[in-house]
This record gives sequence, C-alpha cells and structure tokens, in this order.
Amino acid sequence: MTQAAPKSLDVVGIGNAIVDVLVQADDVFLDDHGLTKGTMALIDEARAELLYGAVGPGLETSGGSAANTLAGIAQLGGRAGFIGRVRDDQLGAIFSHDIRSVGARFDTPAATTGPSTARCLILVTPDAQRTMCTYLGASVQLDPDDLDLDLVRQARVLYLEGYLWDSPEAQRAFVAAAEAAREAGGEVALSLSDAFCVDRHRDSFRELVDGHVDILFANEMEITSLYKADSFEQAAAEVRGRCRIAALTRSELGSLVLAGEESIPIEPFRLGQLVDTTGAGDLYAAGFLHAYTRGEDLERCGRLGSLCAGQVVTQLGPRPQGSLRELMERHLG
Repeated sequence: MTQAAPKSLDVVGIGNAIVDVLVQADDVFLDDHGLTKGTMALIDEARAELLYGAVGPGLETSGGSAANTLAGIAQLGGRAGFIGRVRDDQLGAIFSHDIRSVGARFDTPAATTGPSTARCLILVTPDAQRTMCTYLGASVQLDPDDLDLDLVRQARVLYLEGYLWDSPEAQRAFVAAAEAAREAGGEVALSLSDAFCVDRHRDSFRELVDGHVDILFANEMEITSLYKADSFEQAAAEVRGRCRIAALTRSELGSLVLAGEESIPIEPFRLGQLVDTTGAGDLYAAGFLHAYTRGEDLERCGRLGSLCAGQVVTQLGPRPQGSLRELMERHLG
C-alpha cells in the first residue's frame, strides 16, 4: 500500500459513540413490543426508557459499530483512533474510559448541552440473534466542527460507520474527513452497517462508494440491498470495480473478498458454540484492517477478519473478552 508520508496511526474511525445494554430475551418479548428479530430500530428517549424498564438485568458495555472495530484493532496491537460524540454524563464517561482503556485514542470533547449519550438495547434471543433498539442521542450531533482532521490525516485508513449516515451533519463530516484522508495519502473504508440503513440511503450510499471509498465492508443482506439485486452473486458482480476492495461477509458461509478480477473465498472459523452475533461484522473489519495496514495479502486479511468474528460470536457482547493477539498468534502464526 503506497503512502504519501509516514503515518502515526493505522486506522481512525468515525461513528456513533454508544453504550450497549445487552439483555437476553425471548421471541414473545419481541412480539409483545413490535420488534423485528435481527434488525436495528431507531427509537426516541421515551421508548428507550420504556423498553429498558420492561426487560431484565442487562450487561452495560461500550459499543457502537466503528468503536467496536477500533477497539478490536487496538487489541490486536494496531494503532487506532476514534472520533465520536458523547455527552458529559455517566454513560459518556463509561464510553470514554472503555475505548481509551484498550489503547485507542479518543480526543473528541464531550458535549456540555443537548441530548444525552447514546445507548443501544440489544436483545439476544436463544438462537443467538440480536435485535437492537438504538437511541442515538448525542452521537448524531457530530458535525464537521467536531472533526479532528489532523487525527484523520495521521491514519493509513479512515473507517466510516454507515449507521451515522442517518444524520445530515454527519454526512457532511464523512465527506470532509474522506477528502482530508485522501489528500494526505490515506485510504477510506466504509461499513454499510445495516440493510435497513442501506434501504434509507441507497442512492447516497452508492455515490459515497463510487466517489470516496477504497474498501467496502458489507454483509449479504446489505450488499444485495445496495444494488437491489436478486442474489448475492448479482450484488457481488455489481460492486466489483466500484471500489478497490469489497469484503462481503455471509455468516456461516464465510466471506468473499473482491479486488479487481480476483475473488477470494474465506472460510469461517468455528471456535465454539454460537452465543451472540453482536459485533461479528465489526470484528471482521477489525481483523481485516489490522492485517491490511500491515501489508498482508488479502487472503490473510480475510482470514484474520474471519477469526476475530468467529471468536466474538462465542460470547455475549461485541468486544472480545479474551486476547485477540493471542488468538491470532495461535491460529494464524
């Protein structure tokens, strides 16, 4: 990977700064509250309080898709930074502490006015599917003025979280950051995040991919939604050549990495009983980008991504509880 100048960071991510509340629930609870299994729904603060009061005890842990990816990169030994907005409240302090504690750089000042720190209620059913109810709060107040463009310019790769695309201010921040990264000789990666998010912003996501993105991360539902394709194969053919690399995940079928005319299938790692799929895509991106910023070939990038995803689905929560670095050394050398 050619660089215009030496970089002090491997990956800087921009995304929602969220504290996750993970709760085990059953299908009856989802039906009673009108929730569609396996999706992410945006809710207001009142609904967030109602649902939180209706479920049992939960596990509070810092989350947010891009933040999970950056935490994974830091755990692997990479140099990571994160840009996201929290409020100066209890959950904001939890988020800030957690992401810094894994070694990621987080310098965005906490807001002193406005909505509270974002939180996501993640309902995990016995089949390990997760249904997310997200109150975005302060996180969607991110705008271009919050960007630390010096931090962006220090990164080999700028990683953008698709979930944040719901906010017009964040859209402008994304484009400004992408342009700054490119001007400084960096590359731009994007995670599509969620099929319903793609449905809401299909045209502008296509423009973003065609005009600013070097590396695209998407699962099967997201990529077929982006191109309104009838099959995964058709969607893969559509995305080929629109960005330099597309890493497309397919759950138990593994993943497919596309680059130019290359198609590189990656087998999944099955490391134990499936417990919770929360964070699988985030950790796939973490492993892939960690290997990529170290100049590894794309098969190795995909395999490390698959390994990290395979580990996180064996536990409850989106951030690995064991050492990713030891996992990498044990399985990949």
